[in-house]
Amino acid sequence: MKTIIIYVAFLLSVFTINTVNAQKQKITEQEKIENIEKTRKEAIENATKEEKHNLEKEIRYIDNLVREGKLSKEEGEEKKKKAAKRAAENIKNRIAIAENNAELLLREQEDTTSYHGSYLMTMEFAENGKIADLNIKKRINDTELQDPDTKRTKSDLVLAFGFNNALEDGQSINDSDFKLAGSRFFEIGLAWTTRVFENSNWLRVKYGFSFQLNGLKPTDNRYFVQDGDITRLEEFEYDLDKSKFRMDNLVMPIHFEIGPSSRGEANGYRKYSTEGKFKIGFGGYGGFNIGERQKLKFNDGDDQKKKNKSSFNTNDLVYGLSGYLSFGGTALYAKYDLNPIFSSPNTELNNFSLGLRFDVD
Repeated sequence: MKTIIIYVAFLLSVFTINTVNAQKQKITEQEKIENIEKTRKEAIENATKEEKHNLEKEIRYIDNLVREGKLSKEEGEEKKKKAAKRAAENIKNRIAIAENNAELLLREQEDTTSYHGSYLMTMEFAENGKIADLNIKKRINDTELQDPDTKRTKSDLVLAFGFNNALEDGQSINDSDFKLAGSRFFEIGLAWTTRVFENSNWLRVKYGFSFQLNGLKPTDNRYFVQDGDITRLEEFEYDLDKSKFRMDNLVMPIHFEIGPSSRGEANGYRKYSTEGKFKIGFGGYGGFNIGERQKLKFNDGDDQKKKNKSSFNTNDLVYGLSGYLSFGGTALYAKYDLNPIFSSPNTELNNFSLGLRFDVD
């Protein structure tokens, strides 16, 4: 139990430190982006106001020339159109400068956010020749949207538990040598999820490391006995109150995850989310058996407890297949060890588990 507590504490501390550091980094990057965005908007607003003001002055000057008879009405209208076109081009160029400056600052911050797009500028005149409306609209290519707060990789704390058992080749679950309800597993670990494609989230890779505890409770008052290279189940001489065999594994799982995700936009940037969505994960795991033990409780006139931490001839390497069906953060989880529990020449006995899995952000 002490070993489990140490592993759990270590995993939780690593997760907490990573989460805090990521949050601090996220806040810092967001502040930088907000400052750059503020400067960009101010530059665009100033360009619009100044060019609009200059255009209004020029139109008033043209109107005076028309009233004084120095220009005909048709010549005045032609000059107004040229002045409006020139003002629109000036605004477009000054906006481009503001955009380029913002992109340069973002690249210097080593951020993946960029401000792309083109501007549509329209100037409409009232009958008296004054500017009725000046509109500037940014048209953003949907394929270039990206949320600066949503990284391509995110991390989760993984918790799983449920039923555990083991079968020989061709053996049915009804003939298992282990109790169906009493044999259980527990798993805790860290997982990172990375979307495979830059502008699509339908396929993700989920990987990390996990600490697994696989427990087996033999039926018919039996326990495991190690006799040289052979490990077998034998009946105990007293009535057993408890007979439990446990294997502890440290593994590195990897899954391909598919499923829909919602895509939103915040301040013109894309954001992906799988919250409340159906997901399918399939893959496997590989690692090491880091310990095994057997606990016995019985009464031979006095209450007795025995713990045996010998090797029991188990295989050192652990590898298998696993998968999950998830809705939101809760999943139906299954795993199957391709490696036999005990090394040759023992009977091939493969461990498998079925339970619930939780991915906690």
